[in-house]
Amino acid sequence: MALNIIRKATTFCNGILAKNVLSCRHYSLYEPDYLEMLKPEVPIYSMLNVQITGYSYPVLENYQSLIHKIAKVMDIDVDNGWALPPKVLKVQKFKSRSTVVTAEYNLNIYERNIQLADVTSTQCPLLIRILEDALPEGVTLNMTIFDPNMELKRYIPDKQLLDMKSMLQDISRKK
Repeated sequence: MALNIIRKATTFCNGILAKNVLSCRHYSLYEPDYLEMLKPEVPIYSMLNVQITGYSYPVLENYQSLIHKIAKVMDIDVDNGWALPPKVLKVQKFKSRSTVVTAEYNLNIYERNIQLADVTSTQCPLLIRILEDALPEGVTLNMTIFDPNMELKRYIPDKQLLDMKSMLQDISRKK
């Protein structure tokens, strides 16, 4: 008898007013479904780019490893990660009030990029705070929304291919 009443009754299930539904999805044992629907949806960043730069290769590698571990603990997907070739920064020290160079240094600046996928807006500030607190000396942290142009920096252009393309363009212009 109770089963007939449930079949004939109109049921509110998963946000849809439905008739003749035998079972509804229940989010918990003691709370009705409509309480779950009243919870606000949390905005999600589809893809974030974490860029770290530093002068020391081992320190940067360990910090990148720490970022991966923190993301794993927070249930954040690490979509991709890559290293860029080091940039060489030439630093010269001059004698006071002259143009004579007393010392010259070549500093390597290493860069790592990590892509984080589906980070909620509630996780992001917490993640940033944790990463800032764990930031080693000499390492710079930048977190931005992913830009496809950032990924293009990782590909090294083929000089021979670029030369052949320019030759083809020159030939087509002469005709």
